[in-house]
Amino acid sequence: MSDVADKIAYFQAITGVEDTDLCTEILAAHGWDLELAISTFTSSNSSENHHSATDYASEPTTSTNLQPAETGLVAGGTAGQPPGLAWKIITLPFSIISGSLGLISGALGFGVWAAGGVLSYSLRMIGLNSGRNGESTSPLVSVSASASEAMNFVNIFDRDFGSIRPNFIAEGFMDALQRSRHEFKLLFVYLHSPEHPDTPMFCERTLCNEALVAFINENFVSWGGSIRASEGFKMSNSLKASRFPFCAVVMAATNQRIALLQQVEGPKSPEELLTALQRVLEESAPVLVSARLEAEERRTNIRLREEQDAAYRAALEADQARERQRKEEQERQEREAAEAERKRKEEEEARERAAHEAAERKAALAKMREEKLLSLGPEPDKGPDVTQVLVRFPTGERKERRFRCTTTIQSLYDYVDSLGCLEVERYSLVSNFPRTVYGSEKLALSLKDAGLHPQASLFVELNS
Repeated sequence: MSDVADKIAYFQAITGVEDTDLCTEILAAHGWDLELAISTFTSSNSSENHHSATDYASEPTTSTNLQPAETGLVAGGTAGQPPGLAWKIITLPFSIISGSLGLISGALGFGVWAAGGVLSYSLRMIGLNSGRNGESTSPLVSVSASASEAMNFVNIFDRDFGSIRPNFIAEGFMDALQRSRHEFKLLFVYLHSPEHPDTPMFCERTLCNEALVAFINENFVSWGGSIRASEGFKMSNSLKASRFPFCAVVMAATNQRIALLQQVEGPKSPEELLTALQRVLEESAPVLVSARLEAEERRTNIRLREEQDAAYRAALEADQARERQRKEEQERQEREAAEAERKRKEEEEARERAAHEAAERKAALAKMREEKLLSLGPEPDKGPDVTQVLVRFPTGERKERRFRCTTTIQSLYDYVDSLGCLEVERYSLVSNFPRTVYGSEKLALSLKDAGLHPQASLFVELNS
C-alpha cells in the first residue's frame, strides 16, 4: 500500500484503534512500515493480555464459519476491544524504541543471513560444502520465490517445534490450493507470527498435537507461511487476519478465486481447533463429494471420448487401409489389363505382319513359278531330240514332261518349282539306277550330257 490513507485505514482495521491522529503518529514513528507498525502494536498489546491468562482453555473461542462462496476471498473475525487512548500514548515511546531496536536487529540479522547465503553458495559452487558421501546438501535447483519461502518456513518450524506437525506443502499458496483442489480436500492455512507471544505455546501444545496432526494430515492439504515473508504477509492481508495465532480453512472456487470456509483466531486448545475443523469438514463434505463425483464423471467422459476416438481412428485407419488395398488392386488389374491389351495388340500386329509376309512370300512364289513356267517355253512334241522326264514327289505324286535334250538340269528344277507341289525350297533331284544326285554342280549340264536322254526317271529328295 503506497497511499497514506490506505495504510491508516488498514492499520485501524487490524488494531481497532479509532483515533486517526494516533494511527498516523504510530505509522510515522515506524517510517510508515505497515508490517512493522502492526507487529509492534500487536506484540505490545498481546504482552499486556498474556499476563492475565495462564492457560488456553481460559480464553473464549473465536471463529467465523462461512459457507462456500464464489464471490472472491471472504474473511471475517471478531477483533478485541481497542485499547484506551491514554495507554497508547503512554506506550508509544516504548513501542517506537522497541520497533527501532527490532528494525536494527532485523537489518543485522538479514545481513548475516545474506552473507551466510552467499558464502554457502560459493562453497557449493567450488564443491566444498557437501554432505556425507560427497553429496551436496542443497542442490542448486531453481525454485520460485513463494516456494522458497514455503520451504524456509517448514525448515524453521521443524527446527523450533519438531517434525510432528501438519504436512505443510513446500510450495506457494496457489500451488497448494491447486493441489487441494486436485485431491478434493480443503486447504488448512496457518499464518505464523514469530514475534507474537502466544505463537510458541500454540505451536507446541496445539498445532503439534499428535491427534490434531493426524486429523489434519488425513483430511486436509496444509500450507503455512510466516507473516514476515512476502506471501505470508499478503495472505494475512487477504484473509484479514486481526489476531494471532491465525488458522483458516479455504477451498478453490470459480474464476481463480478462493472461498474462506473457517477462520480460527487467537490461541486455541487442540480440542477447540479439532472441533472447528471437524465441523467445517462435515459441512463441506457434500461439496467435496459432489466435486469428486463431477471430476470422476468428467474423467469417465474423457476416457469414453478417448476410447471412442481411438475406435473411430482404428475404424478410419481400417477403412483407409481397405481403400488403399482396393485402389492398389484396381491399379494392379488396370496394369494387367493394359499389359494384356498391349500383348494382344503386339500378337495381332505380329499375326498381321506374318500374314502379310506370308502373302508376300506366296505372291513372290507364285510370280516365281509363273516366271519359271514361262522360261520353260512350250512343251515340245515327241522326237529324237526330245527327252521324256518323269518326276516323283515325296507324297507319291508323279509329274511327267518332255524336254529337248539340250535343256539343262536347271530347267528340270525350274519345272519342279513351277508345279508348286513342294512346301520347301531346298531339295535335290536324284536318279536310282545308278543313284545319281543332280545337285548344284550339275545344273549347267544338258540332259543329254547328264545321261538322261532319251528318258529319265527322277525323284525329289528333300534336303535336311
